Amino acid sequence: MKMLVLGAGLQGCATAFDLLQNPAVTQVTIADLHPEQLASFLDPYKGTDRLKAVKLDVKDLPAVTALMRGHVSVMSAIPYYFNAPMAGCAVEAGCHFADLGGNTEIVFEQKKLHAAAAAKGLSVIPDCGLAPGMVNILAAEGIRRLDKAEKVKIYVGGLPRHPEPPLNYQIVYSLEGALDYYTTTSWILRGGKRTPVEALSELEPVVFPEPVGALEAFHTAGGVSTMPFSYEGKVDVLEYKTLRYPGHVAIMKPIRELGLLGNDPIDVKGVQVRPRDVFIAAATPVLKKPKAEDLVALRVEASGLKDGKPAKVVWQLVDHKDTARNISAMMRTTGYSLAITGLMQADGRVTRKGVLTPDEAMPFQPYVDELAKRGVMIREL
Repeated sequence: MKMLVLGAGLQGCATAFDLLQNPAVTQVTIADLHPEQLASFLDPYKGTDRLKAVKLDVKDLPAVTALMRGHVSVMSAIPYYFNAPMAGCAVEAGCHFADLGGNTEIVFEQKKLHAAAAAKGLSVIPDCGLAPGMVNILAAEGIRRLDKAEKVKIYVGGLPRHPEPPLNYQIVYSLEGALDYYTTTSWILRGGKRTPVEALSELEPVVFPEPVGALEAFHTAGGVSTMPFSYEGKVDVLEYKTLRYPGHVAIMKPIRELGLLGNDPIDVKGVQVRPRDVFIAAATPVLKKPKAEDLVALRVEASGLKDGKPAKVVWQLVDHKDTARNISAMMRTTGYSLAITGLMQADGRVTRKGVLTPDEAMPFQPYVDELAKRGVMIREL
């Protein structure tokens, strides 16, 4: 079967690499404005029939639709704001579609395609990375295992293996995306009702086994997709928090409050400048460490009642960089998750059709088993 990956950035390349490990995949097409800039771990496949890199402007929707035709599944690893039209092209072209998402408003836009996708027997699954994505699947399983789910708490962080001041952080995905999460209102469930909370708020300590150790957790947006909407009135508390090393919020919150993460242009010596652009330009050389080791820490807790007694289900993951191939932990947990989704759509293990989020569509055990095959080990505590 032929598979299409949109985006030749790090996550797109990781998705393509994972697909190429599957002998049932006869060809992977990876499309980007700059298809020549593939990650080095794809070098063994360059020039072979199994990997095809093509130039594509995703703003050219007829060209996108034409390229999609003939592929079983399309996986989008491009910025979230393109995903609604990409999903529409996939339905028109007759392909399954999955994306990394991260913006709930876009997901609701994609859900308008539900009837058209279902009528064609197609699966469209937005938000298929780590968070949103993996955490949604775990949280939904935790809720299913309880007779009454009262509280669901989700913690995820992409962190440097060896933190360095001042932020004890390194770029493991788009810095622009991370800043969106730091500045956008987060939706949670409190008392069974959707409640907005400020990003970077309600700081709490979380401890993982060494070598990770003590971390801090705080609210950020976008990590659980539509779950606060779909589980409203069914779960008392549902919240997602990002993990960082202690002291991160104490620096980032004043930076935000000074307006340095703002999107509205300001006048700087007669030039209109977006403060966030300046921050990204200044911080990226300091925080971008392509050869450094990263890790991903995840914990999902669902508590409530089972057989009339208090019960709790907890999953935990600590994943590390594949140093032999230079594939980061964030790429393994995000890009591989997207690839698994596309493969399971293509081979029929995703049975529900239409536009559904991972918690609605993805079968729990086959997904976890696929991650384990890649050494991404989700452990039930």
